Amino acid sequence: MARSKLIKDTTREERMRIVQDALAWDGECDSVSGFSSGVDAMYQPYIDGELELFECNMRAAATKYVKSDRDRPSTGSCMMGC
Repeated sequence: MARSKLIKDTTREERMRIVQDALAWDGECDSVSGFSSGVDAMYQPYIDGELELFECNMRAAATKYVKSDRDRPSTGSCMMGC
C-alpha cells in the first residue's frame, strides 16, 4: 500500500524527499537553465506545509493555461461549451 503524501502525514524532510524523488532531482544541478529555481518555487508551498501537492500542480497548470478571463474561449449557454 502506498504511503500517504498528505501534509498531515509527513514531515518537512519527507515532503522534500517526495518532491526530489518524483522529479529525480537531487539539488546538485542548480545551473541547468534555471530548472531548480522553478521547481523550488512550484513545490515550496508543499514542502513548507502550506499547500497539498495536488494544489501546487493545479496552481501551476492554471497559471500556464489560463492567464485571464479574456484568454478563455467564449462559449454558448451549454456548460459543455456548445
